Amino acid sequence: QVRLVESGGGLVQAGGSLRLSCAASGNIFSIKAMGWYRQAPGKQRELVATITRDYNSNYADSVKGRFTISRDNAKKTVYLQMNSLKPEDTAVYYCNAGILRYVTSTQVADYWGQGTQVTVSS
Repeated sequence: QVRLVESGGGLVQAGGSLRLSCAASGNIFSIKAMGWYRQAPGKQRELVATITRDYNSNYADSVKGRFTISRDNAKKTVYLQMNSLKPEDTAVYYCNAGILRYVTSTQVADYWGQGTQVTVSS
């Protein structure tokens, strides 16, 4: 059993900051890429940022310069520091991880968290 549990969402005024965390637990041999996605009401889920195991990161154009993704491999945790938040950042934010569950695993399995709500008021 593998779980991804997000925390850190909430309500913030425009221009404010939030830090999201996502911790993985369960039978895990290795975590490959981790990332954050978001889904606003009536819209498709979209990529926010991803980070590889060796810390190479990638961002959506809409968050570059405002959001920073990081990870702690020892803690099996990924973070998203969100600064200069805008009302258009309002969405449910989902954590994603590519996981090898066993040392004998040959395929990376995709796991998602349950989501955490981020609301930015104007």
